[in-house]
Amino acid sequence: MKQHLIAFTTCGLLVAGAPALADSCPDYTAPLSAPALELPDREGFRHFGNTLLSGIYRPQHMIHDAIVAAGNDATLIGKFDYDPVLHRDLEDENIRVYLYGGDMTDWQYLGRYRTDSDGKIYVPVNKAVGEYRVRMVVEGDLTTVDGYLSVVDPGRQAVLFDIDGTLTLNDFEAYADYVGIKTAQTHAYAPETVEAYRDKGYQILYLTARPYWVTSDARPWFDHYDLLPWHYHSNPYGDGPIPPNTLSFKTDYVRYLKDTVGLDIIRAYGNADTDISAYAAAGIAKTDTWIIGRHAGEDGTQAIGDDYSYHFSTVVANTPEAACRR
Repeated sequence: MKQHLIAFTTCGLLVAGAPALADSCPDYTAPLSAPALELPDREGFRHFGNTLLSGIYRPQHMIHDAIVAAGNDATLIGKFDYDPVLHRDLEDENIRVYLYGGDMTDWQYLGRYRTDSDGKIYVPVNKAVGEYRVRMVVEGDLTTVDGYLSVVDPGRQAVLFDIDGTLTLNDFEAYADYVGIKTAQTHAYAPETVEAYRDKGYQILYLTARPYWVTSDARPWFDHYDLLPWHYHSNPYGDGPIPPNTLSFKTDYVRYLKDTVGLDIIRAYGNADTDISAYAAAGIAKTDTWIIGRHAGEDGTQAIGDDYSYHFSTVVANTPEAACRR
């Protein structure tokens, strides 16, 4: 793991070689209260086939949330397609990109990008520490999609959540949600647990094995439960409903969060044996790994009850505020 040199200011002393403490807490206020964006003029599609595509199918656009350490470049990836079943890519069309957050007073225009053969654009950006909302606009029909960027100080403390079966009642709730049968239900006090950590100043992270193409339907779930909708990271590789590489995908991403971004993940939540294995392989202690469901307490992990009510009123309630608040 990468070691950070720095210090703390305790009694005016600098302590070298200790983990960095975050200088600031995540400020979610600006992205959640972004002003209205004045859309550009509708230009129409470059290709007639895409005009038909847009007229027949509903958009399923998504943005991969990004998180980087302060001073580093981020790449915002947008994926544009239509129809929730066929996912027909929007190829060779123009997308306009905007960003808002931090101490900004209005949206910043980041430029015009053209989708590739996979319906994707890649937008480089370098911003100061802060939380940002990203909006991408399809010139052809003015459909829009939002995502998020977090730029953090090394050492920022965070809490990581799996979603399906961890926050929701089971692993299949999300797919019922996706096909419109119902809204995926949560375990009792799961939303309150997430919000308590947010209120204490921790960076909130969602890491799900869901494939990326359900993201446009996953976002409204957070709104339904008044949950912070980011940082949300789904599997960018799998095309099927259950990607085959869950263990390696989660392990690699937690390592990225810890070793490259420099986050101090003080607690991680899951429900599956792959969560247990991935968290351990990425260096999260079993004492900080909390599991709900039939695998609770396995391999030295910490067990949550049938729901979060007792955990919320004891463990979460007694968790101190994040270091940035002290």
